[in-house]
Amino acid sequence: MWRKIVWENLEMIFIAILIVIPIRHFLIQPFIVHGSSMEPNFYTRDYLIIDELTYRFRDPLRHEIVVFKAPNHSSQYYIKRIIGLPNETISIKDGQITVTTFSGDSFILQEDFLPSGLVTSGNLELTLGSDEYFVLGDNRLASYDSRNWGPVKKDLIIGRVWLCLWPAKRISAYGF
Repeated sequence: MWRKIVWENLEMIFIAILIVIPIRHFLIQPFIVHGSSMEPNFYTRDYLIIDELTYRFRDPLRHEIVVFKAPNHSSQYYIKRIIGLPNETISIKDGQITVTTFSGDSFILQEDFLPSGLVTSGNLELTLGSDEYFVLGDNRLASYDSRNWGPVKKDLIIGRVWLCLWPAKRISAYGF
């Protein structure tokens, strides 16, 4: 009798492992925010679910929030917002971001997700490579981002923020 109970429990554990491990490593991943660089949209200890699958079928889009391995510390992970796409030129001057696309069209970046009156500090002009993205934190005054260490290569991007599950009062979905 006890052997049957032990065997059934081992079967259940084995089946759970077969289901959970592939989901965790290939589809979604939890992420806990540390730091203030994404305020007011994400705060320290926010619990997020990262979608690792979407970028296997399409490239990241402007304004998506991504988690990636830090270009300068491969054991650290950062969360930032994509501002510049491959082969674009990003210019920051007088608090504004201007994007020049590969085809030569230029526009001032509209960032309705940021508090009004927030400006982006720095003077910079950078042309991205064919596999590079320019990322910034939403809290521009407290963010360590592409203005400091340059663009992020696509292969460092883990995935995009899909869900915020904690705190409960701010549960929300992104990118649907």
